[in-house]
Amino acid sequence: MLDRQFEALVAAASEPDVPGGDDAAVESSSPDRQTSGVESSSPDGQTDGITFDGLRVVRTAAGFDFETPETTASGLDRAELRDHAADSPYVTNWYFWEWAVQAHDSPRRAFCRKLEGASDHTHDVPARYDALSDGLVTEWGQLRIEARLGDHGSRVYEVRHVADADADAAALDSHDDPLDARQIAKTDETGRYRPLKTAPSLARGWLFDDLDWRGVAQTVESFYPATVANWYREQRGELDVDHWRDTVTRMTGIYGVVRTWDRGEGYEHVNWVAEACCDDSQCLKRREWQYDDETDLDVDGGDGQFPCREPCSVVVTAARKWTRLEGEQPQTYEFELTPSEKEQLEAVIDAVADDRTDEIREADVDDGANRYRARFLRAKLFDDEGNLAGVPTNADD
Repeated sequence: MLDRQFEALVAAASEPDVPGGDDAAVESSSPDRQTSGVESSSPDGQTDGITFDGLRVVRTAAGFDFETPETTASGLDRAELRDHAADSPYVTNWYFWEWAVQAHDSPRRAFCRKLEGASDHTHDVPARYDALSDGLVTEWGQLRIEARLGDHGSRVYEVRHVADADADAAALDSHDDPLDARQIAKTDETGRYRPLKTAPSLARGWLFDDLDWRGVAQTVESFYPATVANWYREQRGELDVDHWRDTVTRMTGIYGVVRTWDRGEGYEHVNWVAEACCDDSQCLKRREWQYDDETDLDVDGGDGQFPCREPCSVVVTAARKWTRLEGEQPQTYEFELTPSEKEQLEAVIDAVADDRTDEIREADVDDGANRYRARFLRAKLFDDEGNLAGVPTNADD
């Protein structure tokens, strides 16, 4: 047990107003003061002391009381207190959370507590230390986060892609700056830009290791902005949701056109938007916003891990385009297709919408979205100007 941990224990047990992580406060508490009588407003000379995760340490006029679920001792002097605290995981656990981390009522602290099952009391402290010695793994979207026990009760974290769970660390690109995650998250495996950071298209092949609690929280936030904060608000019942109507009412400038889509015709168009953009296959968030505060959408919000509290920029940008397209007047087009050709067009649209065109083998001509099948249909049905069945888009043409 480090000297500073013990001095912090004595200071907090003796003076409950000592700041949790202020090392100067420990240094200013002289040994004479720590071994002398305690100035306290309580009649029996007892302070409030420490009560945290199964540990209770309090200084009374008779000495120190030290309690854990396995140990109870009272009237201890400093040397005896140190003997009890020396090998206690409860003490180093308290020191890590209350003295090193502090950050009470913060999303980052709550998230790091979640990573080791401390927030929901999945493990008591000794069981948690055993599990941390082997490594406790949490999946956060496409991130695999492993929490391990460090020196003297500190915590060390590793972040990698879930698909790289079994990869040798030496085969991955190592990073130590949490902000590097922003660059990694910009593009997918093929180098295409990712406008939606919570899309399930995060590239693999990287590693963040030896992170402290601040570093792991910042790394996660760099990959998935605001997900920790919104998760925390939802856990506390404080998630504020801006529904579709709330959002589009605020639209101005080039996005103001989206407001014209709400003209009393109902909200079927918003269902189409949500079905297109807010499916689990497209986003790791779980849509919590509806049409308005009183009207739920018919489309399921998905099972994503992160709550989505408002229509995102991708949804709004797409809705702007669809607003203009849906403003066009319908026309009737007449051309002939065989039943197989109709089904093939449906298969092509499904394949593109589900982003599975790369999965269709060139030799699999049974699939309607096969590249050669599509090229044959184009050769047969499209004229030199690219019109399906030779029918122009505009009648005047």
